[in-house]
Amino acid sequence: MDQPLPAAPRKGRGAIGNPTGRFEAERRYAVDDGWGSGDEEAPPLATTVTLDASRTVITRNASPDISFDRSINPYRGCEHGCIYCYARPSHAYLGLSPGLDFEARLFAKPDAARILERELGDPKYRCRVIALGTNTDPYQPIERRFRITRQILEVLAACSHPVGIVTKSALVLRDIDILAPMAERRLAKVFVSVTTLDRRLARRMEPRAAAPERRLETIRGLSRAGIPVGVMAAPMIPALNDAELERILEAAAQAGARSAGYVLLRLPREIKDLFREWLEAHEPLKAEHVMSLVRETHGGRLYDSTYGIRMRGTGPYAELLGRRFRRACKRLGLNLSDGSTFGEPLDTTRFRPPARHGDQLSLL
Repeated sequence: MDQPLPAAPRKGRGAIGNPTGRFEAERRYAVDDGWGSGDEEAPPLATTVTLDASRTVITRNASPDISFDRSINPYRGCEHGCIYCYARPSHAYLGLSPGLDFEARLFAKPDAARILERELGDPKYRCRVIALGTNTDPYQPIERRFRITRQILEVLAACSHPVGIVTKSALVLRDIDILAPMAERRLAKVFVSVTTLDRRLARRMEPRAAAPERRLETIRGLSRAGIPVGVMAAPMIPALNDAELERILEAAAQAGARSAGYVLLRLPREIKDLFREWLEAHEPLKAEHVMSLVRETHGGRLYDSTYGIRMRGTGPYAELLGRRFRRACKRLGLNLSDGSTFGEPLDTTRFRPPARHGDQLSLL
């Protein structure tokens, strides 16, 4: 029987392999045909973008682990290619792989702003903070071409609707002209994800995201523009980047961050196999130790999805990480505004629905 060819890292990509999605009836893998094909270097993997015809854009959730109940994702899949991304399994719902497909076969929602305007105009709509960047990065590289995130912000700004953004990209600085006026009215805040200060590790783990120093510059630029900005030290990966936690928080605070959060590595569904494969390719001497510590933080398993502990873990290692985070935040003056990760709440009272065709004009 033919044996699958071992996958090898591709330049500019995070995942090593491209396993078949979990809902597919067959399993596909490459084999050596005996003519030396297995000796050839894999060709560069081009990014393709398909237009998504979604009829709604606001996604709602009831998770007690997060501070928002609605979000918008302008794109499906993410070219940043972060190997640990918890959104990877969602690509299986599209008949695609959570591996290389997730970062190379993307979907864009060009009508998102128009649909959002319609949803905000629904008489039953009640304003709560909308989060951008909860599943895939709203400022990933293809945003330069499609500008969907900017169009969404234009709609939110026109309606005085509060928004919270999480990103790894410096492209968010492009939209300071929208975000700064919103921030003046307590309608916008941004969190920049900084996973490591090691440029070499970042390039392998998050191949198409901004370099660590560029993310710190982004925090500095947002802060100078008067936009509330925080740092997400996430995910913290045992024995890989966890030793950097205090240095990340300190560098971000010096750049202007006033709030902070962290998340312990999560490995749901296919991510556990994709991450292990990545470790064995890039950190072979650490692979077993890292995976052993991950199990220690999840009760002997690689992942525990229980609300309340899935983002923090359990056990001595997880408790120590939490104490380190809290002590560093106290020392650096982070999270002081109201004692929470996300700082002062945004203002939902200013919201005004977009005008609909046939509405009576206001005299004010």
